[in-house]
Amino acid sequence: MRWLMDYENRIVRLTEERLVHIRQHPEMENMVHAIGEALASPAFVRQSCSDTQTNLYYRHYEQTFVGPKWLCVVIKATGNDCFVLTAYLTDKPKEGIRWTPLSRQIFHGFIVTQTPSIQGNYSK
Repeated sequence: MRWLMDYENRIVRLTEERLVHIRQHPEMENMVHAIGEALASPAFVRQSCSDTQTNLYYRHYEQTFVGPKWLCVVIKATGNDCFVLTAYLTDKPKEGIRWTPLSRQIFHGFIVTQTPSIQGNYSK
């Protein structure tokens, strides 16, 4: 089992069973390292339309086995337990409530932290 951390400093489990499932897709074999990157530093996060406990973390990669794609890491958060359901490459993010990830900006030597905010439905 692997333990990852998301941008909200939550610990996210990635089990061997889920890793085997993800690696069944040949385009994901060289992207396993990016799962942690997408969780820790996503471009944005969407709440699933069908399950409020499921979030989709998106991060864009210009160079993948199949060209420029979005990596989507899907996690389920139930109470204090967060775990990866799946991860896949996609041309276009799915619809859902979009969350802006926690960002840190340097402003005159101080770190300014912005809290996540709902931006409504968004699709590219």
